[in-house]
Amino acid sequence: MQAFPIFLKLDGRPVLLAGGGDAAAAKLRLLRAAGASVRVVATDPEPCVADQVDGVQVQLFRSETINEHLENVIFAIIGTEDEDTDRSFAAVARAAGVTVNVVDRPALSDFTMPAIVDRSPVTVAISTGGAAPALARQVRGAVEAALPARLGALAGFIDSFRSAVAAGRATPKARRKFWDAFLSGPVARKVLDGEEETARQDMLTLVNQDDRSITTGRVAIVGAGPGDAELLTLKAHRLLKQADVIVHDKLVGAGVLELARRDARLVYVGKSRGNHHRTQDEINALLVAEAQAGHLVVRLKGGDPFIFGRGGEEVAFLHAHDVEVEVVPGITAAAGCAAAAGFPLTHRGKASAVTFLSGQGRDGAPDLDWQALGQSNHTLAIYMGIDTAEVSARELIAHGRSPATPVAVIENGTLPTQRVLRGRLDALPALVRSERVTTPALLVIGDVTGETIDTAVAQDRRALAH
Repeated sequence: MQAFPIFLKLDGRPVLLAGGGDAAAAKLRLLRAAGASVRVVATDPEPCVADQVDGVQVQLFRSETINEHLENVIFAIIGTEDEDTDRSFAAVARAAGVTVNVVDRPALSDFTMPAIVDRSPVTVAISTGGAAPALARQVRGAVEAALPARLGALAGFIDSFRSAVAAGRATPKARRKFWDAFLSGPVARKVLDGEEETARQDMLTLVNQDDRSITTGRVAIVGAGPGDAELLTLKAHRLLKQADVIVHDKLVGAGVLELARRDARLVYVGKSRGNHHRTQDEINALLVAEAQAGHLVVRLKGGDPFIFGRGGEEVAFLHAHDVEVEVVPGITAAAGCAAAAGFPLTHRGKASAVTFLSGQGRDGAPDLDWQALGQSNHTLAIYMGIDTAEVSARELIAHGRSPATPVAVIENGTLPTQRVLRGRLDALPALVRSERVTTPALLVIGDVTGETIDTAVAQDRRALAH
C-alpha cells in the first residue's frame, strides 16, 4: 500500500482551493458536498467557479497569492492549471505546514484525490496513487454498476435500528449474525427496492423475534448468459457476490464463476447427453435443502433459465416446498452467440421472425413440427443440436427448406475460443463431423447467417441510394 486511505470530516472546516477554471470547479463541487468551508483564491474565476461562490460556505478571494489565506486550513488543493504557479503555490502552502494536493500533478502532491462512488453515507474511494487516473475512473464505473442505487438508503435504515438490535443481543457475535442474515433477507431487499415503509414494519417484527426466524434461506435462479462474464446482468453479478452456495451447470463460463465471493461453496451439477452428474430430482432436492439451511443459493444456468434451462421446473418445485425464489434472466445463447458471430437473427428482407428450438427430444431425436419449420422462411436457432444435426437437416429439406439455405455453427460463442463455421443446410452434417464440433455449440439456419451485420448495413445503404 503506497498511501494511507482516510476519510476526513470537513463539515464547517476551512479548506483552501487555488484556481478558477474547470479543474478547480470540479474539486469545489466535491468540497461543497462534503460540507467544507472553502476559501477560493483566483484572480479572474470562470463562471464554473464563480457561480458556486455564495459568500458563506464558499468565499472568493481575488488574489495572486495564497499566503494570507492559509491560516487554520485543513489542507490545500492547488488547481491553477499553470505548472509554474501550481509549483509555487504548493511550496508556499507546504512551508506553512499545510498538506497539499496539486490537481493532476502527483509529483507535487502530499496526497491524491480518489475517484469516488457516492452512495451516502456509503462512500467508496478508488486510487491509483496518481499513476493512472483514467484507470481509477474505469474502476469507479465498475463499482458504481455493481452497487445498488439505494445502498445509502439501506445504510441509513440499518443505522436507525442499530440501538434496537443491540438492546436484544448482548454479544458482538449475536449482532453480527443478525445483520448478516438481515442483509441477505427480504427486509433489506425491500429497502433496496424503495419499499422502505413496509420494510420498517417488517423490521420491527424481526428485531423482536428469535434470530432463527431470519435465517430462512432463498434461491435465486440466475441466467449466466452464453459464456462471456461481461454479459451478466448487474443483478446476477450482485447475487454472485452475496451467495453462500452456487449450484452451477456445465455451460457456465469459468470467468462467471470467478465473480463469486471467495468463501462461497460451489456445487457442480452439470448435465450432458447421456451423462448426468446429478439428476433433476437430485438438483431440486439440493436447492430446497440448502435454502432450508438458511443459505442464499444461486442456481446458475448457462444462457437464460427459462429458455431450455428447466428453470420453470425448479421454480415450481421450490414454490411447492415454500422456498422463496426469484428468477434473474440472462442473455440466451441465440442472441449472444449471433451478436458475437456478427450476424443478426432478424433482418429486413431476410427474416422477420426467429424460432428457438431444442435439438433434443425425450427419445434423443428432436420432436418438432417439421412441416411448419420447413415451409417458413424465418431464422431457426437450434440449441443442443450438434448430435442431431443430420436429423434436422434431413427433415427440414424433406419438408420444403432449400438445400442451399445458409447455416452457421457457433462453437463456444462469446468466448475467446469461439469458432464460427458457415455452410449450406445440405452440408451441415458433414460440416459438424469434419470440423469435429463440440458442445457448447449453436446451430443457426437461415439467410441471415450468410452475411455479417456490416454487409447487411451496406446492402441497406445501397438500396436506399437507388
